[in-house]
Amino acid sequence: MFTGETQKEYYRALIDKTTAYEGVFYVGVKTTGVFCRPTCPARKPKFEHCEFFATAQQALLASYRPCKRCRPLSHPNQVSVIVQRLVEAVEANPEKRWKDEDFQRLSVHASTARRQFQKRFGMTFVEYARARRMGIAMKHIRAGHAVIDAQLETGYESSSGFRDAFSRIMGAAPTLLGAMHVLKATWLDTCLGPMLAIADEDALYLLEFVDRRGLEREIERLRQKTQAAIIPGVSPPISWIERELREYFDGTLNAFQTPIRCLGTPFEQRVWDELMKIPPGETRSYADIAQTMGPPSAPRAVARANGANQLAIVIPCHRVIHANGEFGGYGGGIARKRWLIEHEKQGDVP
Repeated sequence: MFTGETQKEYYRALIDKTTAYEGVFYVGVKTTGVFCRPTCPARKPKFEHCEFFATAQQALLASYRPCKRCRPLSHPNQVSVIVQRLVEAVEANPEKRWKDEDFQRLSVHASTARRQFQKRFGMTFVEYARARRMGIAMKHIRAGHAVIDAQLETGYESSSGFRDAFSRIMGAAPTLLGAMHVLKATWLDTCLGPMLAIADEDALYLLEFVDRRGLEREIERLRQKTQAAIIPGVSPPISWIERELREYFDGTLNAFQTPIRCLGTPFEQRVWDELMKIPPGETRSYADIAQTMGPPSAPRAVARANGANQLAIVIPCHRVIHANGEFGGYGGGIARKRWLIEHEKQGDVP
């Protein structure tokens, strides 16, 4: 049973449709008999008509039925059937240049595709398909094929148009490609909200909740540090972490084994190494970490390094709290930090 203060906090999150509370609580509406997720677009009930639950199962057991608008039994922002169909169509023929009649054959309106892709990926469907084509062009050029061949294979008649599009997406002209690093970016659905994973063929570089403040700047810094092109796609480490996240949230994961690559200063690397030593179900204070590392470490410096972590959950910065027991900050939101700590304390994660 939640305290009165917690219920008020959850009600504010419900009114504001705060995405950081996705999966943290569900609300049953006594007047309608339905239960919803925190970001439900339906008209908001009065506080006295709300009943809050930690899980969807608890709401179901209390005789509430799932809301048809926010679909609380699915992952928040789960990919729609239309997006699935279009992504599959792109993968079936990634070099294709899409026209209006192509959408008609799939019984999809072009404006619907544009709107749903913009909401999910931050780009229109045409931009997504173009980025996918450019990924293939990059593969051809890296394999030693002539730029003109890559241009024609991706459907560009104009060399200047191909060069401009390539540079805009990849961050470098095709003739300057050389040994450019390529990172793949994929949206992953989790019970606490969608996450973004970025990896190359060997290791995971970034894993963050997509509503994290400043995520765009994080991605740009990653691109600059690696001198890499970041394009839509899936690589082995992304498939690996997707499976491990599913096991983590199901409570069956022993330890993350996905290969990771951490880009930070030597001090940040030392802090992250200490975070990895904190067992699931336990917490440490910033002062504890600083003391373990020895002088000249300081709690504030540890806190800054903690916040610079780009691999949420895998490097468990959520297990670090203030010495007085307060949760402190967390890029994914305090509600998620509290949920993760409680999830691990319950012994669900060995």
